[in-house]
Amino acid sequence: MLSATGWGTLAAGSVLTGTGYAFGYGEAAVLGLTCLFAVAAAVLWALPAPVLGAERRIAPSRVGRGDAAEGVVTLTNTGSRTRRGLRAVDRCGDRDITAAVPPLRPGTAHELRYALPTVRRGRVPVGPLRLERTDPFGLARRMRPYGGAETLLVRPRVRPLPVLPSGQAHHVEGPASDTADDGSLTFHALREYVLGDDLRRVHWRSTARTGTLMVRQMVDVSLPHTTVVLDTRERAYASEDDFELAVDCAASVAHAAARSHFPVHLLGETGPLLHTDGSGDDGEALLDGLAVVGRSDLKSLAGAFDGLENHRGGGSLVVVTGTDDTRGLGAVDRVRHRFDRVTVVRVGADARGEGVRDGSGGARFDVPQLRVASLDDLLAGWRREASR
Repeated sequence: MLSATGWGTLAAGSVLTGTGYAFGYGEAAVLGLTCLFAVAAAVLWALPAPVLGAERRIAPSRVGRGDAAEGVVTLTNTGSRTRRGLRAVDRCGDRDITAAVPPLRPGTAHELRYALPTVRRGRVPVGPLRLERTDPFGLARRMRPYGGAETLLVRPRVRPLPVLPSGQAHHVEGPASDTADDGSLTFHALREYVLGDDLRRVHWRSTARTGTLMVRQMVDVSLPHTTVVLDTRERAYASEDDFELAVDCAASVAHAAARSHFPVHLLGETGPLLHTDGSGDDGEALLDGLAVVGRSDLKSLAGAFDGLENHRGGGSLVVVTGTDDTRGLGAVDRVRHRFDRVTVVRVGADARGEGVRDGSGGARFDVPQLRVASLDDLLAGWRREASR
């Protein structure tokens, strides 16, 4: 296909050739024929399809917002001629990323690396990859697609936060650890007897079978729950960057509990968003889910607290909101007695005020607040809150 320059050269050549012959201007006719000849030569140059092998991968396929991610393309010349004038074009989201390809001799390979955009969260489609062959003057090009599309998942940024202590004791490794605190509620495993063990826990059948005194190991599975309410209302934040920071804060709090194998319940004003039970790779699943959370146009945050009035009790409630409209935030007062501790994270450079006032005109109530303008602010404030 012809480029914009190629089409312009073709049109100019046709006009000059026609004018030169019609009015007897030999110079114009020669210039016009030269343009037409250049276009024809460009088409012939770009016409042969390159015989190449191409593989593309995304490294890594999951990244935090703002972290580095690359597209890695390996090109191999499987033909018998040296290939020149090639460039790789990869579609990433709504824009093309172009990388020049050096001359490839037969049987040789070349690896291209180019940065992928990770400024915004979400699923970023990458591909399909196209190889373009152009003539030296850029008049014509031939494009050939290779492979399909892949996905780069841009997740929230997180900071390593401590888990807020609540009214229940917990072990740092969670309920499934062999070193978890000894308890009396749930059978965990059999182990060999050690001096001081309660003889009432001896498992005689296993002892008879193995010839070694075996006892039941019991653990307490009463774990602190972390409930995170993320305000996704567009009117709650002064800017898109403030909302992205709020998602980062919610992700950091939830990930801190999940990586310690504690249950996490994540809510928005429209209802539950994610829930983990403290097993497996819950932290990674939370980050994957929060990568695609968008903004809503609801007016009030109150709906996020409706289901919490029947909460089983205990654990921590963390509310992440902005500094603009706080309508419905007063509903925290209805459910705060169901939790051991409540913390409100206010995101935005202009967060201020000693208490939280419901934007609909409700009375002000005092809860611990963290005013956050960056993730570093969250880290410093959260450490103070955890030691309180």
